[in-house]
Amino acid sequence: MSTIEVDNPATGEIVCRFGLDSSESLEAALARAVVAGREWAALPVAARVAVCERAIAGMERDSDSLAVDISSQMGKPLSQARAEVATSCARARYMQSVAECCLADKPLEGPDGFELFVERLPLGVVLNVPAWNYPLLTAVNALVPALLAGNAVLLRHSSRTPLCGGHFERAFLEAGLPAGALVAVHADHEATARLVADPRVDYIAFTGSTRGGRELSKAAAGRFVDLGLELGGNDAAWVRADAELSSTAESLAEGAFYNAGQSCCGVERVFAQDDVYDELLDLLVARSADWKPGDPMDEATSMGPMAQASSIALLEQHVADAVERGARLLAGGKPAQLNGRGRYFEATVLADVPADAQVMKEESFGPLLAVARLADDESAIAAVNDSRYGLTASVWSRDLDRSRAIGRRLEVGTVFLNRCDFLDPALPWSGWKDSGVGLTLSELGFDRLTRTRGFHLRLP
Repeated sequence: MSTIEVDNPATGEIVCRFGLDSSESLEAALARAVVAGREWAALPVAARVAVCERAIAGMERDSDSLAVDISSQMGKPLSQARAEVATSCARARYMQSVAECCLADKPLEGPDGFELFVERLPLGVVLNVPAWNYPLLTAVNALVPALLAGNAVLLRHSSRTPLCGGHFERAFLEAGLPAGALVAVHADHEATARLVADPRVDYIAFTGSTRGGRELSKAAAGRFVDLGLELGGNDAAWVRADAELSSTAESLAEGAFYNAGQSCCGVERVFAQDDVYDELLDLLVARSADWKPGDPMDEATSMGPMAQASSIALLEQHVADAVERGARLLAGGKPAQLNGRGRYFEATVLADVPADAQVMKEESFGPLLAVARLADDESAIAAVNDSRYGLTASVWSRDLDRSRAIGRRLEVGTVFLNRCDFLDPALPWSGWKDSGVGLTLSELGFDRLTRTRGFHLRLP
């Protein structure tokens, strides 16, 4: 059995060791899921909602332990880890609140003498592959709706945050979910690809890198199976001359540096209109000082370490490339350590960044904010859309009508006005271009997790 060690990115100490599931173990888990899923699907939706609510309440009671596990595995400050627990529970409860309505039979208008309606049925087994950066949130997005819809779930968590999968499994089993209907598995890339190719897996929900999404798509090639892929981003903001700059700078700094910038919808590119460019830069530099690397277990820490060791070199490369192409480094730009330990990176602000810089083209996934000057809305629309990614974008302005018109032309799944780096579960979460396919959450979130069957009945 292969064993994997997880280190604490703030200290280098080993947090846990775990063994990868063997082929036989994964086969047994999948076989159990098929059987347990049928038992679970036979329950009415209201009963499934009740089980999910008990599980979520259990995770709330376990909030402190969950938060410590998140912080020790991937470095998120403890206060932010607690916030992730709370947000995950709120997100789950929203999906619970709409489940009965969304999963009920939908009657349709038909001709006299006929009854037409649409039924929603579970798919069967859902393979959920969440990411390490928000190990609860990226799991909940698909896990809770999948269970509410009557599916069984194999939860294959990241090898960076393996302890989180066990928290979910225990909470749902204690809440009354049939044994086998939710199983946390530990699988490497090769074993995960085999699960994706297995005909007993009816849907794959993946959150992670664009490269990872491509690999899973290849593994599913030849199968008529749906994949939901929530992938990378290089999200942009357009700051118009009529924006309220103080609050804009505060929000953009948070959008760039929260979770050490390790957010798929974090702000990485900022375009500002000529009239406010210099003032906005000064404010962003001032705000970057609020985000200092610190011990994630310290309640006062705003920014923890980088979860992955490879992130430091990539961020250094993006900074060096931008400066080489003419950008100005105004804040940060270097790795850091605390007492000689940890893999941290300073909150970084780059000005006058050209469009061909790597940071403008590729996802940095760290506390790096690239700022450029633009003349008008048309230039901004073109600049925001000049990306292979399309997850979110934000407009900062007092002009609602103009901002709405700009938003309609942006090639992204979510458009914000005077806000960024936020997910409301009432809205579908989706990506365009290399940011992925499919969607999660909202009333539409059950569409990909159910089969539809039409009834066309001639009345006797």
